[in-house]
Amino acid sequence: MRTIVVMGRGGVGKTTFTALVARHLIRCGETPILLVDLDPDQSLGEMVGVDLERAGRKTIAELVTDTFIGGGGTTVGVAPRERIESRIWGEGLWEGESFDFLAVGTKWVEGCYCLPDAALKGALGSIAGNYRHVLIDAPAGLEHLNRRVTASVDDLFEILGPSRKSFAHISRAWRVAREVGISFSRFLGVGGYLFPGELEEEARRIPHLTYLGRVPRDPEVAALGLSGGSLLDLPGGSPAVLAVGEILARAGYPCR
Repeated sequence: MRTIVVMGRGGVGKTTFTALVARHLIRCGETPILLVDLDPDQSLGEMVGVDLERAGRKTIAELVTDTFIGGGGTTVGVAPRERIESRIWGEGLWEGESFDFLAVGTKWVEGCYCLPDAALKGALGSIAGNYRHVLIDAPAGLEHLNRRVTASVDDLFEILGPSRKSFAHISRAWRVAREVGISFSRFLGVGGYLFPGELEEEARRIPHLTYLGRVPRDPEVAALGLSGGSLLDLPGGSPAVLAVGEILARAGYPCR
């Protein structure tokens, strides 16, 4: 089982890249896969054709609210996983033929995501071994690293955008991951659809980062985004699909 986390600043194409990685792994027979959406915007489900509400599934934040607030319970003295883990599998997990899907959802009541994240962390520890790959779409920023939803990662993919802040995010992500004790094998960089080609050489010189290439702007991806279609249905000749295939082959995820 390999765990992949995709992160970066907002608007750089993290979720699109995550969906395209899922497409690649599915088409290559690298299944089953667990997709996890940590982003409160919850865009990943739409990009891979999953509608939790229509399917009668709930986000983990909704399940935490139902369990600890709607049920008149308390959060004091009881570990979240002991109260909610069975509900995550029974009411939160969307199950498909080649991949399953979980979403953390929007912020729990007020404050932080502490309880939903703790519940997800416990649940992942119980079920991750059933999948060939666990693919996590992280929210913008670095707070998700501090929450340590998963403490052991094979590959951290940083998606780069066209700004100095995006480059600065890389060094901060590296430092924070090490400071909070996240174990990871590789720190990999990918240029998002807005990342200019002239910055690729600079990206290759970033310490600790292995830069693998960039994903071009693709009109077919844009069209599916406007129509609400699934990126899993993109044709094999799509420029973004071809680019991600080459990037993943360099990263050790080729089609066999």
